[in-house]
Amino acid sequence: MNNGKLVLIIGPSGVGKSVILKKLKDDHPELHFPRSATTRERRKGEGDELYRFVSDEEFDELIKQDKVLEWAVVHGEEKYGTLEDEIIPFIEKGQIVVREVDVQGFDSITKHNLFCSEDAPYKLESIFIMPENKEVLIERIKDRAPISDQELSRRINSMDMELGYSKKCDHKVYNKQGKLDEAISGIEEILEL
Repeated sequence: MNNGKLVLIIGPSGVGKSVILKKLKDDHPELHFPRSATTRERRKGEGDELYRFVSDEEFDELIKQDKVLEWAVVHGEEKYGTLEDEIIPFIEKGQIVVREVDVQGFDSITKHNLFCSEDAPYKLESIFIMPENKEVLIERIKDRAPISDQELSRRINSMDMELGYSKKCDHKVYNKQGKLDEAISGIEEILEL
């Protein structure tokens, strides 16, 4: 039996998703972490590990050909997307594909015909990374870089909306302050690693 599936990792900004993903990547080479397609310029010294760099025309063509599971325009100009060929071939080989997404990406992928129906060809699971509590999350956001009260208020509203998505996910894992290993263990348990 093929145990391949797509696992979406979602959670509010500042909850520690990138730290969790880096640790999973380091500890579990058997997992596949797909690259994003992007139209942004390659930064100096940047390789092809995280992104597939494409032109606007190439990106539009990928969308037209239905080869992008979800995509968004970020900061009003660059496009970022999840490519089908970075995910499906790996699921078919029996691998677990782990993809971090925002709420927009979550909505798109969970409604995609490859994953959403009872007889969908591919299995999808979702894990919501929960903060210990809202106050800890607000402190993490403030500690990252100085921000205005207006920006903090905007981020708190966004956080409240994102936290509402925890009810839509299959699993919740708490990332408590100083207890990253517990969060990783929780995810490993869900993924049966």
